[in-house]
Amino acid sequence: MWDHFGAAVHSLGASHLTDVVINRSKRMMLDTLGVGLLGTRTAVFNKALKYSQSFSSDERSSVWGASEISLPPHYAAFVNGIAVHSMDFDDTWHPATHPSGAVLPALLALAETLPSQPSGLDLLLAFNVGIEVQGRLMRFSTEAYNIPERFHPPSVVGVMGSAAASAKLLALSPAQCAHALAIAASSAGAPLANAATQTKPLHIGNAARRGLEAAQLARLGLEGNPAILDKNCGFGVYYKDYSPSVMPHSASGDFKWRLEKQDVAFKRIPAHLGMHWVVDAALAARAKLENTDGNFDLRKIRRVTLRVPPSKYVDCPSPTSEHQARHSFQFNCGSALLDNKVTVSSFDEDQINRPALKELLSKVEVETPEDNKPSFDKMYCEVKIETDQGQRYGARCDTFYGHWRKPLSQRDLVEKFSVNASSVLCTEGVEGVNDVIGNIEQ
Repeated sequence: MWDHFGAAVHSLGASHLTDVVINRSKRMMLDTLGVGLLGTRTAVFNKALKYSQSFSSDERSSVWGASEISLPPHYAAFVNGIAVHSMDFDDTWHPATHPSGAVLPALLALAETLPSQPSGLDLLLAFNVGIEVQGRLMRFSTEAYNIPERFHPPSVVGVMGSAAASAKLLALSPAQCAHALAIAASSAGAPLANAATQTKPLHIGNAARRGLEAAQLARLGLEGNPAILDKNCGFGVYYKDYSPSVMPHSASGDFKWRLEKQDVAFKRIPAHLGMHWVVDAALAARAKLENTDGNFDLRKIRRVTLRVPPSKYVDCPSPTSEHQARHSFQFNCGSALLDNKVTVSSFDEDQINRPALKELLSKVEVETPEDNKPSFDKMYCEVKIETDQGQRYGARCDTFYGHWRKPLSQRDLVEKFSVNASSVLCTEGVEGVNDVIGNIEQ
């Protein structure tokens, strides 16, 4: 297993990239840069940056959105990865993980240190190798297909993707690629208990940093257990039903990119992916109420019922911080009903603490029907509003706009990037990044 993965990572070349994979991965890169640039305005990013500035090295890499600051490459990957996930605005895949945030920051930090600058196509290939390894590893377990319960997935597979991508950009040998994965496995895993806290974005930052370190250590000759992917006491510790399989060599007719078969979801609001079903259902239910009553009057609301899948870490009835609010079915439903929208500013402290919102949250009840599976591919959300007069208005969302079944248009994806990136960059900078990513294979 171990040597198959190392050989496959080494053997993949730019000629193996398909049009679908190139297009999808460019969209992922653009979105990741946008949410990362926006994320450099957050408290968690700035705390991590202040810490990282105490380290120095001969090699330096850029901090996104701060042209005057550079860091040792591992710490640049660390803080930029944190920025990407600081608002939970980054892409989500199936089985469940955030695939891009651990890979792109590592590659961009590494690229700045190489003796000869890699081409855009080199970078695109390495990025896709990092995404592919994550997609393969997640399919070693049926548990990984569901909303996670124990480990945050990017901390498990993200560090492996970062290691594989970095190994590819460093042009390591098949054995070195395999050892990079084995080394990275010893930095994998972060408990889900730190979701909805400032520590959760560190999972992505650490995955980017530790994967890059693993590849560079492998280049120096450090070795790991050659059976790390085969053993239940190896990578199998993260799953209850671990069943590994080989990664086909690119020369075989069996290799197909996972990204070609399974697209990612792009978020329209900076919150846990499950919140998107809730928001869309809440907006539809509110529209039905307004069509009948003419307006949304909080005083007339007796009860709001949410029918969502069971998931303890996104069941937060009374959030007190932005990170809790991003993981609260109740908060996102309440914000959508009260404001007829959910935006970046919805998670500001003054918005979270509004008396009207707290009053509405006290009326929200959560139900978890047995048929509502905790999977981003199968879940749904129903919102039912009941007034004091006994009138009922309900709506259900099975697939939100931005989900892989209903993908964002290129226009809307570019608009999201432009709005996010313009929080840091000038207009020319925003357009320049968009143009570079749009033509990166050239």
